[in-house]
Amino acid sequence: MKARDLTEPASAGAQARKPDWLRVRFRRSEDYFKVVQTLRTLGLHTVCEEAHCPNSAECWGRRTATFMILGDLCTRSCRFCAVKSAREGRPVDPEEPARLAEAVKRLGVKYVVVTSVDRDDLPDGGAEHFARCVNAIKEASPESRVEVLIPDFNAELRPLRMVVQSRPDVIGHNVETVERLQGRLRDPKASYRTSLEVLEKIKRLNPSIHTKSSLMVGLGESQDEVLETLRDLRARRVEIVTIGQYLQPSRRHIPVAEYVRPEVFERFRLMAERLGFSHVYSGPLVRSSYHAAELFQA
Repeated sequence: MKARDLTEPASAGAQARKPDWLRVRFRRSEDYFKVVQTLRTLGLHTVCEEAHCPNSAECWGRRTATFMILGDLCTRSCRFCAVKSAREGRPVDPEEPARLAEAVKRLGVKYVVVTSVDRDDLPDGGAEHFARCVNAIKEASPESRVEVLIPDFNAELRPLRMVVQSRPDVIGHNVETVERLQGRLRDPKASYRTSLEVLEKIKRLNPSIHTKSSLMVGLGESQDEVLETLRDLRARRVEIVTIGQYLQPSRRHIPVAEYVRPEVFERFRLMAERLGFSHVYSGPLVRSSYHAAELFQA
């Protein structure tokens, strides 16, 4: 059966007519409001809000959040991303690592995910700040696991080494989509081969750190292209992969080509497991940090 037969074609009004499997009931719990209050009090950003993640209510209800450091302005402008972009980001806040660590401690977060906007305007791309955040979290909450989702740092060894030496439990970097669609979706400064190089270098620097990547589907890729992407990631010894449906953040972003059915995501999961990934999360609402802690709960 062809991939197209297992999808719902998108249309100009697709934003208002998502299939049933993409409809999320937004339930706000007491823990949800506790996370909101803590973030506001400490002046922190989350990618949950900035990227319009459909799972924010669920995750915040479990007192988990993916913190976004280095401001809320990205120096790259990818056509799929809702985060605001600018030529230069905001000044780096030297107190942010301490506030981030305080939030983790207050909320009792046992698994922390830290990501950032791209900061091509900084000499090290923000790598030292990443390392300071990891160190601050570990000092304030030694029992917490830490995952970082990093920019590509232009695949330069020095900034990558800074992050690796802070010893997060997982380092993620997303290829985002199949190679053929990279130029259509990602900022010209990014590339598929650079992303693969980043993942490969992390493993060379410290083979014991788990590496992770993510890709979106529903952008016009074929199942063969998804399989080839998975093969490329395994060739770089990536252990964890997430696959989710692309959702158009607004009309100015690239439109959805198709809504991939849940059974196709199950097929992708089986493909990835056969290739040797230790953890695979594949589903319409899966995002790169969704259920991230399950790696250490298995």
